[in-house]
Amino acid sequence: AGARRAHEPPVAGAATVCAAMAPGASGNPAPYFAASGASALAFFPLWKAAAIGQSGYEVAGSSPLQKYLQAMKPPWRGSLVVIGGMTWARAAIFYGSDMGSRYMRQQGWGTALSSTVPSLVVSIFAQTVNQPFVRSSIMIQKPGEELAARTFPNIAMMKHLATTKGPASLWLGLDAAILKTAPKYMVAVLIKDYMGQWLAPVDPADKSAVLMKSAKVAVSAGVAGAVLTNPLDVVRNEMFKTEEKMLPCMARMTSETGAAWLFRGINKNWVAVAAPIASTIFLTDRFKAWMGH
Repeated sequence: AGARRAHEPPVAGAATVCAAMAPGASGNPAPYFAASGASALAFFPLWKAAAIGQSGYEVAGSSPLQKYLQAMKPPWRGSLVVIGGMTWARAAIFYGSDMGSRYMRQQGWGTALSSTVPSLVVSIFAQTVNQPFVRSSIMIQKPGEELAARTFPNIAMMKHLATTKGPASLWLGLDAAILKTAPKYMVAVLIKDYMGQWLAPVDPADKSAVLMKSAKVAVSAGVAGAVLTNPLDVVRNEMFKTEEKMLPCMARMTSETGAAWLFRGINKNWVAVAAPIASTIFLTDRFKAWMGH
């Protein structure tokens, strides 16, 4: 009883099915870099507006909408550095997370650890490498900043910081940045992996259903990661302005505005952060399909 008949095809085991459905089944990093680059290029103006809003820089405009639109306008100082940094960092995080998660699952680890550990490790590495470029890029967004007019404004700002405040100042705010970036991508990857399992399976031949499922996963992951880590974005950007350490900076803002600082710039940030993350996840799936992975 229960024996397979000769004419019946073998039934794939559960592990085989899960592996085939798991995110990042392809080891080719090209779809990740293509998706990250397209997202970074498309959403740079939103990043600029969020950076200005969270840093508390003043921009012209009589209403929040006018100020937001003004902050998005050119000049897009440091755009090549920001776009390049976002491209390699997001690609590395999502590719490293998918490959690390795949390896850990093969070793018998559960979904929770397999989704969180690789994303945390790669996020910390990427943030540490990018921090000098992140700080200089945010500081040259200040309206009227003289160094922003230089041919290579990021290099000019980094030289200025290293000369006037010491080389270690380039990594000021790294603790807040890691606390913000690593959980942001960890949450995004965790939700992406879990939602991929929770949502009802769709017929691979039904392109509309496949696209809708991919979009639901991507948007949920992006929004959750952005909203939950907004306070750490605010702390990091404030530290860039004041040269304070993280805890004194948080204490000062709390004494000045109460809990209001936790939500500063969130209306811009949830779009500026959620949209690129969601589009990167979604486009990675699309590029994998287009490239035949």
